[in-house]
Amino acid sequence: MKSICVYCGSSLGAKPAYAEAARGFGRALVEAGCTLVYGGGRVGLMGVVADEVLAAGGRAIGVIPKLLVDKEVGHRGLTELHVVPDMHQRKKMMADLADAFVALPGGAGTLEELFEVYTWAQLGYHSKPIGLFDVDGYYAPLVGLLRHTVREGFMQQRYVDILQIDSQPAALVDKLRRYRPPGPDKWATEREAV
Repeated sequence: MKSICVYCGSSLGAKPAYAEAARGFGRALVEAGCTLVYGGGRVGLMGVVADEVLAAGGRAIGVIPKLLVDKEVGHRGLTELHVVPDMHQRKKMMADLADAFVALPGGAGTLEELFEVYTWAQLGYHSKPIGLFDVDGYYAPLVGLLRHTVREGFMQQRYVDILQIDSQPAALVDKLRRYRPPGPDKWATEREAV
């Protein structure tokens, strides 16, 4: 695992713990010898994690749509900054550059990016590890909702288990390294059940 795509907020959030955790995750990436791949912003937790990676001597690759560069939120001090035409190409390039994915706290954009790669994993489009950096229980309600989908018959537990969850950055990176995909894709399993 040489690169980890990080999805996170373009805001700092309501608690100082979020920015501190982003710094800690940035340091953990560098200590693990991993390159940061992220959305290319200089604001919010995005900027915090990128700045920490760079300060620790690591590599940070940003992918940002031209519209956001034009709004002056692009980070100009990165190892590489790729400017793409739109969000679809941004997400594809980030996914192609990454060996794993991690969601730090964030809003709708973070969740949308997370669920896209999570769905791809469930359908068998990739077998890359996906993690939740659960800062101060931020992702506990989401995990509760996913468990609810299992109880209600909309998801199998093995797909919930795709998500590697930890509140410690180094431990989460280690879980990503040890991850093994759940096996056949969703549709193979559905055919077996019929």
